[in-house]
Amino acid sequence: MTLALLGILLSLGLLITLAYRGHSVIAVAPFAASIAVIMSGAPLLASYTQVFMPALGSFLIAFFPLFLVGAIFGRLMTISGYAQDLARWISGMLGPRFAILVTVLATALLTYGGVSAWVVVFTIFPIGMALFEEADIPRRLMPAAIALGIFTFATAALPGSPQIHNTIPTKFFGTNTFAAPGLGLIAAVLVFGLGMLWLEHRQKQLARAGESFRDATHAELKQAQRGEGPVRTGEGGGAPRQSTGPTEGAGADAVQPHGHGPAVATRERTSLTSTGAPTAVAAPPSAAAGLIGLSPILAIVAVNALCTYVVFPAMDFGFLAQEKYGSTSLDGVMGIWSVTVAMLAGIALVFLLRIGSFSDYVEGLSDGAKNAVLPVFNTASEVGYGAVIASLAVFVAIRDNIFGISENPLIVAAASTSGISGLTGSASGGLTITLQTFGADLTRMATEQGIAMDLMHRVTAMASIGFDSLPHNGAIITLLLVTGLSHRESYKDIFVVTVLVPLAGLLTVIGLGMVVGSF
Repeated sequence: MTLALLGILLSLGLLITLAYRGHSVIAVAPFAASIAVIMSGAPLLASYTQVFMPALGSFLIAFFPLFLVGAIFGRLMTISGYAQDLARWISGMLGPRFAILVTVLATALLTYGGVSAWVVVFTIFPIGMALFEEADIPRRLMPAAIALGIFTFATAALPGSPQIHNTIPTKFFGTNTFAAPGLGLIAAVLVFGLGMLWLEHRQKQLARAGESFRDATHAELKQAQRGEGPVRTGEGGGAPRQSTGPTEGAGADAVQPHGHGPAVATRERTSLTSTGAPTAVAAPPSAAAGLIGLSPILAIVAVNALCTYVVFPAMDFGFLAQEKYGSTSLDGVMGIWSVTVAMLAGIALVFLLRIGSFSDYVEGLSDGAKNAVLPVFNTASEVGYGAVIASLAVFVAIRDNIFGISENPLIVAAASTSGISGLTGSASGGLTITLQTFGADLTRMATEQGIAMDLMHRVTAMASIGFDSLPHNGAIITLLLVTGLSHRESYKDIFVVTVLVPLAGLLTVIGLGMVVGSF
């Protein structure tokens, strides 16, 4: 038993270490799982082909449509320029004085509209750079501002969010993406407010310490020491810095899929940077352009709600009980169906709004489809890894310890989801592993205690977005790569707004849910 438990710990350590170093989870997950299998004495090949692969396949079968339409929608929003128009419209209304607020709001809107995280990062980064420079805010705060908008309240707290983290629980609890809307809104406001308070506090703190946008990043200093790239000195004897274009250092072009550079505005004006060098700055779009950019997102939210509450309930889906359709019910598929149809509506609207770009959009369909493959297989591999660990005899003891934490299923669900998401460095992977392993028991406990499935949905969704943002999280690593910053420079603020602040929101939802129930 001790050796088997040690095998699981070594396996998890290997998974975290290799993922942190940027190795593909698709290859790492089965390799890490094999360590636990060998040290537990279980059959290796059978564990891979009969446990790992079926679990991976089940996830693909259930959720690939969401990854596919989400990636296509994100790609179309980028090549159409609507995502950029929306972000610049918001920044034009509020101005650089509110650079942090603009960054958070723009990323949250795109995230709530279903745009994938990496698309949002590439879209927001050049806009955030211009705003932060004009407001002279240290660049080290930019990753945290983007992370607050992407990885927290817009993903799992706001009711109706089409992100996968808010959709996965629907399959296990028979709920929909609007589950516990009142609690979700309260949590979203709390997380947004606390996150903004921290970032504003840090901005003032760094300003008092004399830090500014012109300060060179760690990567830039290392490049200067090696004599790589031009390094300039800011006004007033500021620290040396490189030009701040979005493609310098570890910028967007370095990791943009399929060779597409970061989306930039076609309407530009010329201005001067703080060093006097000319640079192209995107002119704010008109209100009409901003509203057009917002319209596909509004369409997704509206169609999702209509399908959930009006269209699908009015239709007869009794045929779903047949074996060839999986012997299921509308409740078992409505969460996925509603979001899929809503995303398709958003895609169709992008086509209709600018029909003259039809050929470009068709190419975007292919690019988006390609972009869906790697993320879904990464998550599915983590799910397969979790299934192998759960199949080991020693996991029974781990399971008993988890359920020994509390007799309240809300607490058990929150603790197990947070823990597994943290270990795997994936919110969607940790959430799926938890619900596949413990979902039936949690449902039974909640039913026996009269706890609404809507409340279970909201708690598990929010629990997945806290400890998943530990340093080995792939999305955090990508965010830092794109912004050209290091963990040492920016992770402290990322940790506060993506781990501690969502934890406060989760505890609030659990507390209110235990007192007044779901609403």
